[in-house]
Formats: sequence, C-alpha cells, structure tokens
Amino acid sequence: MPPDALPLARVTPARRATVAAAPPPVAAPQPAPRKLNPRQKAAVIVRFLMAEGARLPLSDLPEQVQAALAEQMAALRLIDRATLDHVVGEFVSELESVGLAFPGGIEGALSIMDGHISQSAASRLRRKAGVSAKGDPWDRLTALPPDRLLPVIDAESVEVAAVILSKLPVARAADLLGLMPGERARRIAFAVSQTGNIDPETVRRIGAAILCQIDNQPARAFDRGPEERVGAILNVSPATTRDEVLRGLEAEDAGFAEKVRKAIFTFAHIAQRLLPRDVPKVVRLVDQPVLVTALAHARSQPALDASAEFLLANMSQRLSQALREDVAERGRVREKDGEAALNAVIGAIRGLEAAGEIALIQPEEDG
Repeated sequence: MPPDALPLARVTPARRATVAAAPPPVAAPQPAPRKLNPRQKAAVIVRFLMAEGARLPLSDLPEQVQAALAEQMAALRLIDRATLDHVVGEFVSELESVGLAFPGGIEGALSIMDGHISQSAASRLRRKAGVSAKGDPWDRLTALPPDRLLPVIDAESVEVAAVILSKLPVARAADLLGLMPGERARRIAFAVSQTGNIDPETVRRIGAAILCQIDNQPARAFDRGPEERVGAILNVSPATTRDEVLRGLEAEDAGFAEKVRKAIFTFAHIAQRLLPRDVPKVVRLVDQPVLVTALAHARSQPALDASAEFLLANMSQRLSQALREDVAERGRVREKDGEAALNAVIGAIRGLEAAGEIALIQPEEDG
C-alpha cells in the first residue's frame, strides 16, 4: 500500500522522515525512434494525416510517385509512438523553416509568370522542355479556350476528336461541338460511344501529340483577328469614312466585309445590342457635357435617334429629364464635336465590355 493511503494517525514522525527520504520512482526508459528512409517517412506522414481525417490530393502526383507511396505503406506495419512523434516533429520543423516554395516543372513556373512574360517566350520554353513523360498533357489542354482547340480537332480523325471531347469538361466539349458542322458533330458524338476500351496510356499519348501541335504553332503578332482590328478602327472613324471603307471592302471581299460589319459597334447599334439594365453603367462613365453633346447630335440624325431615345428611356427619370432639357438648349452640334462625343459613349461601352462588366448582344442573336 502506498504511504499516502495510510491513516494519518498511524504515520509516526520517524515513518514520515523515512518516506520523505525515499528516492522517487524511476520512469521506464523511452524506446529510441526507428530509423526510416525519406520514402518511409513520407508514408508515415500520409497515413497520419489520413487518420486525422485530412483529404490529400494524391491523385495530382505523378503515377510513379503514387505507386511508390502505396508500396511503402504496404511494407510498413506498426510504428511506435516515439517514431511517430519524431517523424511528425521533423516534418513540422521542415515546414516551418520553408521561406519560399517554387512549383515543380515548367508548367508550374509558367502559370506563376502568366501575364509577366510574352506568349512567344512561353511557347518557346514549352517546346524546349517538351511534354514530360511523368506529366499529364490534359491538365493544359482542358484549360485552353475552344478557339485554340477547334482548328486542331478539325485536322484530326473522328476517333481522335472523340477522345479529345471525352477528356474535356462537359461545358467545353459542348461549346466545341456547337462550333462544328452538323454532320461532323454527329459522327464525333457517335464515336464517343466507341471510346470505352481505350487504355489510359493511349489517351495520354494523344494528349501529348495534340499539345505538341499547339505549342509548335507559330506565335501570332496580333491577339485579335483582322476583322476585329478593322472593326475597331472603323468604330471611331467618321461615319462617311466608315461607309466608304465598307463599300470598298464589299467590292473586294464580300465575306470579309460581312465579318467587319459584325465586328463594328457604333452609336446606331446601341438600341439593338446594349441591354437596358446596362445603360446606367455607361452613363456614369461619360461626363454629362459630353453626353449632352452626343445625345443632341444623335437626335438630329434619323439613323441615331433610336439609340439616343433608348439611352434616355433606360436611365433614372430625374437624369433623363435633365438631359432632355439640356439637349433642347444645346441646339445644333458641329459634326466634328458630335462625332467625338459619340465615340466617347462608344468607348465607355467598349471599356465595360472588355472589363467583363457588361455583355453586348451579338448580331446573330438579334431577333
């Protein structure tokens, strides 16, 4: 029985002195942690985090690393507490000592530098590095916009096109299918049903080949197509110049002229292509004297009056009434001043569209 269990009346002073002088109990020696190699330590950390309920994105690792990790976890049996504490402590210490981390591979580096280096430099680096045997080309392919993928898909067989669509997100695949001619879209859709038995390595090789084709395409000097560039120039040109250029284009190339017409957005298109709810956003960006000049000039032009009335009808009643009175007082506007004011309104609309704050109705959507 331990001394503290004895009744106090039976503990004599001599007995108390003996108990006080007794040495404290000796703790059992702690076992030394096992020596593990780095792969075993990684397996221990992964198992520990899983046991704590953490969800780890192990599928993002290369398949060889995933396989090696599974083999290590299969080989390990029991890990004593001292070893676990030592491995976890070492892992935490390494994490706390990290000051800066860089992504692995050229793609990770380019994703960080996106917007800071030119597209031609990025393409050159990708061609130099090639597609890594351990990497997944579909990570990049699924992030490409439809206009980059469509020319490559059009050049491939129906079977390869079906594999590409099967690997893309559903919404992206639907967009691409909608851009294809009806007969080819039908054949590709049917070919998707035949892709069930394709092995993963074949799919990876198809992705790698497609990615090489895209990377080997020559860099474009202009981000926008020729019809968009001509349309942007004509947007801010005087109406007489714009009409004359369009007539000349129709005589030279009617197809290109039609594309340019669709790319043009002038004051006359506001009523058909600007949503009523977006009018207040546009009005806030234009100085009121400039807006008065634009509306006064537009009201004197039969082709522009509908757009002027559209703007006035879709802003606040107080502002609309004030602008109507100012327009009536403004009187006739010089052609040069009127064109400059109209371009200021168009510039505000284009700026909002480029910033993603509004979306214009496309010409083909006009009802």
